[in-house]
Amino acid sequence: MRPVTVSVSGVGSSALIPLDNYISPFNVGLGVTVTGTITYTVEHTFDNVFDPNYTPAAGNWFVNPDITGQSANADGNYAFPVTAIRLITTAGTGTATMTAIQAGVAGR
Repeated sequence: MRPVTVSVSGVGSSALIPLDNYISPFNVGLGVTVTGTITYTVEHTFDNVFDPNYTPAAGNWFVNPDITGQSANADGNYAFPVTAIRLITTAGTGTATMTAIQAGVAGR
């Protein structure tokens, strides 16, 4: 997949980045950069985010244990399938920007 970038300014949540859990190997690299002062966390879900009735606010989200409560640039990865990731900002007035890249070969 091509790099996908989402940003959040102030307190809130980003748009979802859906991932292809059929790609093998799954491998997703991500990085978050900070401008100003802001605290953020990366979350993932196993929910079917393509269900027309799905709403992220009612979804089942799990915190990435390596990228939680951060206030500086950070990077991480997902080696095992999840259906989507998002960026949550919890405090501050700056901007957090997350870029995700998924490797692997589709259709295996």
